[in-house]
Amino acid sequence: MADEPLVLGIETSCDETGVGVVRGTTLLADAIASSVDEHARFGGVVPEVASRAHLEAMVPTIERALKEAGVSPKDLDGIAVTAGPGLAGALLVGVSAAKAYAYALGKPLYGVNHLASHICVDQLEHGPLPEPTMALLVSGGHSSLLLSSDITSDVRPMGATIDDAAGEAFDKIARVLNLGFPGGPVIDRYAREGDPKAIAFPRGLTGPRDPAYDFSFSGLKTAVARWIEAKRAAGEDVPVRDVAASFQEAVVDVLTRKAVRACKDEGVDHLMIGGGVAANSRLRVLAQERCEAAGIRLRVPRPKLCTDNGAMVAALGAEMVARGRAASSWDLSADSSLPVTDPHVPGHDHDHVHVHVHAHEVGKDNLYS
Repeated sequence: MADEPLVLGIETSCDETGVGVVRGTTLLADAIASSVDEHARFGGVVPEVASRAHLEAMVPTIERALKEAGVSPKDLDGIAVTAGPGLAGALLVGVSAAKAYAYALGKPLYGVNHLASHICVDQLEHGPLPEPTMALLVSGGHSSLLLSSDITSDVRPMGATIDDAAGEAFDKIARVLNLGFPGGPVIDRYAREGDPKAIAFPRGLTGPRDPAYDFSFSGLKTAVARWIEAKRAAGEDVPVRDVAASFQEAVVDVLTRKAVRACKDEGVDHLMIGGGVAANSRLRVLAQERCEAAGIRLRVPRPKLCTDNGAMVAALGAEMVARGRAASSWDLSADSSLPVTDPHVPGHDHDHVHVHVHAHEVGKDNLYS
């Protein structure tokens, strides 16, 4: 175990400052500082608020993760950070911090892809990923079907949302129902006491001529909102639990149906589900039922590892080190639209950049004791 790479990962793509420490495929620490409460009164994430929260939380969260892991910063084999996709300002905070720590410690820097990290985190739960693996990633920012034959270099998009992501739809319906923000957990909770067959809400992009693997939840969101408005206009009570259950069923039905179809079409016998919506209890149950019926093995990390966290970034960073992938250059920048086909962002030779930095007479020994 001591020979496996020890990597610290930093995640700041949205509203959570996540710092994880991983040795190989073993999770040593997963520290998170969330700013979700600061966004709740706005009904959604405010980028500037998120960026400032990351600035305040960064150093304490890194120190907490290192303490939890029981490791010295000098023992690290690398620093990994989410370079994209995500909110530009939030990403910049994480990338800047990672550069500072990596340079101060004299360690290689790895800018990695947020979506690829969501896939790789499952290694911390269930061991090395099979190759290939089909991944269904669902969150507030993305709904994607991805085929990975090598998580460090080969991730192919099969399908994606063409409008609202699944998590975004959960947030919007929760807002219409006056259930607060974020919407995913509260809709899940209310749905458990409702009837998923009570209301026949539409299933987007499931017709014979529709794209096989793409997702659309905008029409569903509008249909649910209009149904609720009609009830209120008629002076009737809105059956919140039945609406939540029926809406949730429409979402998870489409997600699981398309994911299983993609596995069958590509001859892949493993499906991994990640992202914040993967914490949804009904999604897990329906996915398990459909995977078992199709002879597909389902892999879903525990809920805490499904939401944004530093552990997933550290996991992918450790895999980069283990496979000898090139480190990123010191001029690594945040890319809010980094494509998933780029699991990591390599760069120029580190030594060349060191020469440039040393010209400013900055000594690494003085930066981190």
